[in-house]
Amino acid sequence: MQTIDLDPILSHTLEQARQPGLTLVIGNKNLSSWSMRPWVAAVAFGIPFTEIRVLLDQRDTANEIARYSHAGRVPVLISGEMTIWDSLAIVEYLAEQFPDKHLWPQDVAARALARSIVAEMHSGFSELRSAMPMHIQSSLPGRGRTPGAQADIGRICEIWEDCLSRFGHHQFLFGEFSIADAFYAPVVMRFKTYGVALAPALQAYCNRMQAHPAVARWVGEAMAEDDPTPLHDMELPGE
Repeated sequence: MQTIDLDPILSHTLEQARQPGLTLVIGNKNLSSWSMRPWVAAVAFGIPFTEIRVLLDQRDTANEIARYSHAGRVPVLISGEMTIWDSLAIVEYLAEQFPDKHLWPQDVAARALARSIVAEMHSGFSELRSAMPMHIQSSLPGRGRTPGAQADIGRICEIWEDCLSRFGHHQFLFGEFSIADAFYAPVVMRFKTYGVALAPALQAYCNRMQAHPAVARWVGEAMAEDDPTPLHDMELPGE
């Protein structure tokens, strides 16, 4: 049996990722809610990047991710010699590098609220994540309704109602599409998968989100995936 030295292969892969421009390393689009957020933000604002997709639930997934980041998770943004491995850190970096694109709302009060609700999404809603994992290809109405998940749904609806009424003008959360919408995009897909009933104004917001070109492109590519993901499939809630 021939022995293959992987070190040159790994080094070449990382060298390619560190070429001029941005490289975004993501997981499966059907599953990876964390990857969806910066990807949707970058696409929505026309920020060019090279995409590298690491398949989750594979025997070599950990080694594949380790090529790009020692944190062991996706997404990862590579910009020259810099490696940024957290979804919120990634979008903040993009906002700094492309200030003319206004990824955050321009109004001071709106921007402060947007950062607050993004931080809340980034650090909270663990019950919703656990009970209703993102699985865009599935339709599981009524499942995953644990008390904790229901409480998280209620809080998200409260956030959306507040933002849409104060700043959204019944379009996106702060009028124009922003990082805040990108961060709640996986929730929109969870609500669709699990058939969460919403007030008409909030359902209309979800419809607008799904129709947004960046979100629609992610969803379309997620639906086209046919990679086996046994571990994630086992986590889906039963009847």
